[in-house]
Amino acid sequence: MILSKFGEKMTQKSGILQLMDDLGNALQSDKPINMLGGGNPAVIPAANRIFQQVFQSLGDGFLHSAGNYSTPQGDKAFLLALADFLNRHYDWNISEKNIALTNGSQNAFFCLFNLFSGRYSDGSSKNILLPLAPEYVGYADVHTEGNYFVAGKPGIELLDYTTAAGEVVDGFFKYHVDFATLPIDDSIGAICCSRPTNPTGNVLTDAEMAKLARLASDNNIPLIVDNAYGMPFPSIIFGDATLTWDSNTIMCLSLSKIGLPGLRTGIVVANEAVIQALSSLNAIVNLAPTRLGAAIAAPLLQDDRMKTLAEEHIRPFYRQKVDYAIRLLKEAFADIPLKIHHPEGAIFLWLWFPELPITTFELYQQLKSAGTIILPGEYFFPGTDNLAAYRHAHECIRMSYAQSDETLQKGIAQMAEFVRRAYA
Repeated sequence: MILSKFGEKMTQKSGILQLMDDLGNALQSDKPINMLGGGNPAVIPAANRIFQQVFQSLGDGFLHSAGNYSTPQGDKAFLLALADFLNRHYDWNISEKNIALTNGSQNAFFCLFNLFSGRYSDGSSKNILLPLAPEYVGYADVHTEGNYFVAGKPGIELLDYTTAAGEVVDGFFKYHVDFATLPIDDSIGAICCSRPTNPTGNVLTDAEMAKLARLASDNNIPLIVDNAYGMPFPSIIFGDATLTWDSNTIMCLSLSKIGLPGLRTGIVVANEAVIQALSSLNAIVNLAPTRLGAAIAAPLLQDDRMKTLAEEHIRPFYRQKVDYAIRLLKEAFADIPLKIHHPEGAIFLWLWFPELPITTFELYQQLKSAGTIILPGEYFFPGTDNLAAYRHAHECIRMSYAQSDETLQKGIAQMAEFVRRAYA
C-alpha cells in the first residue's frame, strides 16, 4: 500500500499509538496484566451512580441527542450550561460563543496545534513552545507534516512530600519552568502547557502561569492550557491553584477524567475567532462533535453536581490512592535509587531512577514481557534538543496509580524486581 506523506506520518511508530495498543491488548489478554501504563481513569462508584442516574433521566432526550447532529460548534444546551457554570463560579463573563466541543481532547489538540504551528502562507514556520518537558505523550505526533515543537528543559528542586495524613516523606523532586532559557521569539506560534501535567503530576504555580500568560501576550500568541485533569473538573489537584482565563488563553477541558473517557468529549474555551476556526475544522473533519457526553454533563453543570462530584468524590479518591501507591513504592524500592516527582495532581506518578544502567525503554520492554505495563520517559519530551543525549529523559517512567490495589501491589513489586536487577 502506497501512502501519502500524511499517511506515512500518521501510521508511523509513536508513543501514543504504543500506549493505546498496550491498553487495548491488556483489556483483551487472557493473561494477568498489571496495567500501570494507561491513562484510563479509575472506576469510582459514586461517580458511576451519578452518571447512571442522569442517563436514565434523559428519556427521550437521549434519542434526541443520538438521533440528531449538533452544530459543528457542539450541543447548544451544553454550551449554554457550561458558560453559565464558568461565569457563576469564576466570573469570566463569557457566552456560548466562547466554547466549542471536539471529539475528545486529542482531537482538540490536533486542531489547535495545526492552527497555530507548522508552515505559514508567507513561507515561515512556527512552533509550539512547551515551556516544561516532560509533557503529554499525545502531543508529539499531531502535526499533519513535520514536528513543530520546541521544549524547555526543567529546573529540578529536591523536596519532601506530606501525605494527606500529615506524614512527611523524603525522596521527592519537583520540576519548575526555567524561564531564563525559554526560547521565545517570532518562530513560536503558541505556548502550551498541561496543568496538572501529564505525565508528572506537576502543577505549575500561579506565578509560573501568570508569567507564561504575560509571555504569550507580549509576543501576540495564545497560551493553550490543557486542563484535562485540572479545574474546574475533574479537579484532581491536591494543593492550592487558581483557575484564570482571558481572551488570549485557550482553555482545554475534558469529560474523560471525571469518568467518561468512552464518550470522547473535549471542550475548548477561547475567544470567538478561535471557536469559529475550531467549528470550521469540526465541520470538515467530523461534521459535528458527539452529543451524548454533552447531554449527560449539561444537567450536572446546571445544578453544580459536577463541582460536588469533582471536589467531594473524585479528588479525595485520588488523594488516598496516590498516598497508597507511594507507600508501596517506598517499601518496594527501599534499597534502590528512586526519586518520585512531587504528586500534586493528575493520576500518574513520575519515577526517576538516577544513573540507571539501562534506558527506561529497555526497562519497559522487559516489564511488558513479564506482564507489567509502564511508559518509558523518552516519549514525553517532544521538542527537546538532542534527546538521545539527555540522560534524565531515559531514567524516568510514567506509571498510573488509577488501578486496583492488587494491580498496584503486583505491578510495583515486579517493577522493583527488574529495576533492582538493572542496578545490580
